[in-house]
Amino acid sequence: MILASTLTTNLAILVLAGFIGFVVISKVPNTLHTPLMSGTNAIHGIVLLGGLLVIGLAGNGTFNKVILVIAIAFGTINVVGGFLVTDRMLEMFKSKPKAAAKGAEGKAAEGASGEGKEEAP
Repeated sequence: MILASTLTTNLAILVLAGFIGFVVISKVPNTLHTPLMSGTNAIHGIVLLGGLLVIGLAGNGTFNKVILVIAIAFGTINVVGGFLVTDRMLEMFKSKPKAAAKGAEGKAAEGASGEGKEEAP
């Protein structure tokens, strides 16, 4: 009886957490996506640390260690990929240096006017 009650409670918590998470995430504006993603990656890094601790404390079960190594590998890919995506998104908001922008405009003007082009014989 206690097992069924615990299972029902845990299942209810899982369903409610999933529903609340979906509602909260669907209300987030696009401008807050990058900061939230960075925070989530930091939290996932803590989860990876926990996985490393669990694998260190695991018994002699080979199956458990294999599953933990796979989980740590996928978690690492998620963290690294998330930070790379966040970095690329933040690069979009950086202003370009003025010297490089003037140089690019000058080259574009040269190309449009036909100056500086050499014709092949």
